[in-house]
Amino acid sequence: MTVAPLGDQAVLVHPGDEAAAFAWGEAARESAPPWLHDVVVAYTAVGVHFDADRVTLSGVVAWAEALQPSPATRPESPPVVIPVCYERQFDLARVAEVTGLTADAAIAAHAGTRYTVYAIGFVPGFPYLGYLPGVLQGVPRLSSPRLRVEPGSVGLTGRQTGVYPLARPGGWNLVGRTPLTLVDPAAGYFPLRVGMTVAFARIDEAEFTRLDGTRLSG
Repeated sequence: MTVAPLGDQAVLVHPGDEAAAFAWGEAARESAPPWLHDVVVAYTAVGVHFDADRVTLSGVVAWAEALQPSPATRPESPPVVIPVCYERQFDLARVAEVTGLTADAAIAAHAGTRYTVYAIGFVPGFPYLGYLPGVLQGVPRLSSPRLRVEPGSVGLTGRQTGVYPLARPGGWNLVGRTPLTLVDPAAGYFPLRVGMTVAFARIDEAEFTRLDGTRLSG
């Protein structure tokens, strides 16, 4: 494990692989020393943000190096299911061309995989989900990002997939759209968290219309 300063009020901890990072981050939250502001897990790293008026950097490093996550593993929770209308897409033909799959086979592969939320970022609530099945990996980003991607758009690139929770520019390949609301920043509503498991369920246009605007339940 390595611990390195991240500015003057945070350290970056690398406990090992993704599973080790999840376990270490959970142990850090449970430890909850009074100077701890936040614990942010992303892939194989954990950011520990602290109150520099209440603890020294060396004190945080010593605490981090001494922290031992429990070897016990939690039972796997059911995945958070996100319905997706794959007819509401722009780039399935491009994905099919790059992967050599038919559009239906690409959809089946995408919807038939369970994903882990490895990070939240880019915009509030955007889940970086991994990893795509091998047959879908390697599709590059668009050469020119779209100026606006609609909320709920489901994209993929490289080894990852994700859902745009808010209208933003974006360069991922759009393969579908969910009718659900994934975030409400004004209300502090962010149901997806790092470590959760996500599955996509294919729906048709009629179901999309019926569910449009419903909140995702995490």
